[in-house]
Amino acid sequence: MSSVEYALFALSSLIVIIDPIATVPAFLAMTPHDTPENRVRMARLACQVAAILLLLFAIGGRWLFHFLGITIPALQMAGSVILLLIALDMLKAERSKAQETHEEVEAGAAKADIAVTPMAVPMLAGPGAISTVLLLQAKADTWVKHGLLYACIALVCLGSYFVFAISARGAQWLSPIVLRVTTRVMGLVLAAIAMQFLLNALKELGLVNFK
Repeated sequence: MSSVEYALFALSSLIVIIDPIATVPAFLAMTPHDTPENRVRMARLACQVAAILLLLFAIGGRWLFHFLGITIPALQMAGSVILLLIALDMLKAERSKAQETHEEVEAGAAKADIAVTPMAVPMLAGPGAISTVLLLQAKADTWVKHGLLYACIALVCLGSYFVFAISARGAQWLSPIVLRVTTRVMGLVLAAIAMQFLLNALKELGLVNFK
């Protein structure tokens, strides 16, 4: 896989799994009495925290799993299962409980500041996003690809901030029908990504052979 192909794969994977557009309704529901300026502030902090957490896993994830004795194929297979479960919920136009639960949204609505929890973790940097970052890091076989992964994480989190900043004034642009269609399409893409990670694991184990 060339550096350009890797960058496009990493960027699309992170966009699909973080999916800030689908997070907007929960963001608005948790901040019903906040001013647009305060919403923007919380969105900025949430995206900063999510970016830092994902970058930490991107930088140190390989050494952590090496220390624990976890192989790359095992990580790929576990990650593919997590991503597939999230994708199946997305195909039903639902936010997966791996991203946030109903209880977390309700608890967030009662908090004065929801930036770190539940916005940053687990809504943006949840198990699915962390698994995706670890899997992408495992595929980065050059320092250039490592740098591209870090850039993709920063870019997606920056894009997420802009989505939340725009929605902070009420998200009149957000159509429920468009949201459901977008969620289902992204769910289909995420399911394909999950299967690709599984196939990569089987190939590394020598169980399948394809180009």
